[in-house]
Amino acid sequence: PPPEVTINYRHGLPVITLTLPTRSERCRFTVKPMVTTVGAFLQDVQREDKGIERAEVFATDGSKVSDATLMEVLLMNDFKLVVNNTAYSVSPPAKEMLSSEHATEMEDIKSLVHRLFVALHLEDHQIRKERELLQKLDHLKEELLPLEQMKARIMDRADAKTSRLLWVGLALMSTQGGALAWLTWWVYSWDIMEPVTYFITYGSAMAFYAYFVLTKQDYIYPDAKDRQFLHYFYQKSKKQHFNVERYNKLKEDLAEAEESLRRLRQPLHLRLPIQEINDKD
Repeated sequence: PPPEVTINYRHGLPVITLTLPTRSERCRFTVKPMVTTVGAFLQDVQREDKGIERAEVFATDGSKVSDATLMEVLLMNDFKLVVNNTAYSVSPPAKEMLSSEHATEMEDIKSLVHRLFVALHLEDHQIRKERELLQKLDHLKEELLPLEQMKARIMDRADAKTSRLLWVGLALMSTQGGALAWLTWWVYSWDIMEPVTYFITYGSAMAFYAYFVLTKQDYIYPDAKDRQFLHYFYQKSKKQHFNVERYNKLKEDLAEAEESLRRLRQPLHLRLPIQEINDKD
């Protein structure tokens, strides 16, 4: 009969002892059940003995155990280890269950180790993250600088054109008032000019209503000025190939990076885990 495969626990870790077929000597393999996989264990066995061409693990019902299975899962039940053409029936010993007090102590130790790790590496992480954000801010500002200059020129021209349009409107209204006064008192009489002024007023009301139909907004002078300004702005942006969408995207990224940097420099505003927040309280 083939030599048996034994499993013993030493210092809390399983030690698998088996006979290497080429050298016919016993060899121990210490595995970390929560980290080591079946595939990693079989690779270690094959590296130890180059004469092993086949190494597989099967369950007691004959189904093959995946290489990605953790050894912790494999050691819960009996299994078969096949080395070359030799099959070994393996029965892992029952591992002693930790008491509730020991389990609680282990959880406390894990929590303490986690806190120590965070405390030792949080400052380095913040410095590295701050450096990345500063580099991102510099890059975004470099991209935005020519766009900001182009936008300022376009806004100045659009604002000047909008102002000229307002002054032209005032001049036309003044000319209209003067013409009506001249026709009323020097050329014709009020009886003749009254219907004319009525239809001019009615036409103005129709023009304001048409503005509402087209824009879905009331004709309010500041809103109308802003609307005309935007019209000129986008018109000139298209002529000068100013990408408004790209500019807005860069501005959003810049604001997001600045907010992240502000929160990073103020630890009290960081979104800490609930457990960390409770501890601070």
